[in-house]
Amino acid sequence: MSRRVVITGMGAITPIGNSVDEFWANVKKGEVGIGPITKFDTEGYKAHLAAEVKNFDPLEYMDKKSARRMEDFSQYAVAAAKEAMEDSGLDMEKEDSFRVGCAVGCGIGSLQCVQRNYERIKTKGPNRVEPLMIPMLIANIAAGNISIQLGLQGKNINVVTACATGNHNIGEAFRAVQYGEAEVMFAGGAEGAITECGLAGFTGLNALNTTEDPKRASIPFDVDRGGFVMGEGAGIIVLEELEHAKARGAKIYAEIVGYGATADAFHVTAPLEDGSGAAKAMEFAMKDAGVKPEEIDYVNAHGTGTHMNDATETAALKKAMGDAAYKCKVNSTKSMVGHLLGAAGGVEAIACIKSINENYVHANAGLVNQDPECDLDCVKEAVETEVNVAMSNSLGFGGHNATLIFREYK
Repeated sequence: MSRRVVITGMGAITPIGNSVDEFWANVKKGEVGIGPITKFDTEGYKAHLAAEVKNFDPLEYMDKKSARRMEDFSQYAVAAAKEAMEDSGLDMEKEDSFRVGCAVGCGIGSLQCVQRNYERIKTKGPNRVEPLMIPMLIANIAAGNISIQLGLQGKNINVVTACATGNHNIGEAFRAVQYGEAEVMFAGGAEGAITECGLAGFTGLNALNTTEDPKRASIPFDVDRGGFVMGEGAGIIVLEELEHAKARGAKIYAEIVGYGATADAFHVTAPLEDGSGAAKAMEFAMKDAGVKPEEIDYVNAHGTGTHMNDATETAALKKAMGDAAYKCKVNSTKSMVGHLLGAAGGVEAIACIKSINENYVHANAGLVNQDPECDLDCVKEAVETEVNVAMSNSLGFGGHNATLIFREYK
């Protein structure tokens, strides 16, 4: 039997704030968290900008020993999960810990750990690698660390689908609660891949914008867009079965009502040009949610700022929604925080939920010259408007498409 699933907690570590409140306040100010990379010397690289997390101290969230045993993406994940736990008011001493789970993904894992230890092998030999090298670098360890830190003994999974990771994990967590595998799931994504290797790899794909102007670096839907900007952080939400939430008097932010997932089955990096794969994910999500296209007030687009993604996603929205695509507000949170890769879906889910709570749709920061190919209502100035239903898209390398639909809780 299908059960209703609501959101009762949120946590975020982002390039424009290390809490949900700070993140959202800066979203409303139109802050752009992009700047010159400080983590390493970018001389010789074509791209020099990224959206780095700032002023993050892991010791505010965990002890020194735990921090030493976690790479950046795991630290961000645990920090966001602890905020979400506190926000939810969940008391694990009153819960069956085997009914509280975690679905938190990471698109890449720790490239830093790989780089460090490869240098050790080259300079000191293979017996001098860090003893915890493997458990620190593997992508699933963020979910593992969250469960250890919070005492979650329920279903614990890590779906890895590149840039669609966050949405897929939230979607699979939604199903787990909806069909009785858990009462509560912590869900979302984390990433910390701003490294020499990461920057060089994405540059090799011609995927990154190489401008030196932070305000014109991540500009989805703009005719001058030239690629995405690497970001980092984590976004975690608490999904809870409605009656369970009501029984403990939890505050309810919104309801998650739809999830659709498809594959393009076309190319490792390029989307289907007609957008049919992404469109079908949206159609499945709308059918799952029981909402018609004209009921969708707002779309948080994947909106990476690459020429192909934005044009293809526009085509996909028209294919899935028909004329209703022109009537809803469209934005991309990546215009402010860059592309958080595996963490993108988690942070963008929070943006959707806050938009529903406040009837507010943020601007596409930096959108000046809207591309005629991207001819939907791509918001240039933040707008106060009724948001009852919000849709979030995430599309990943490999042709992975994942769509989530959130609705005002009634």
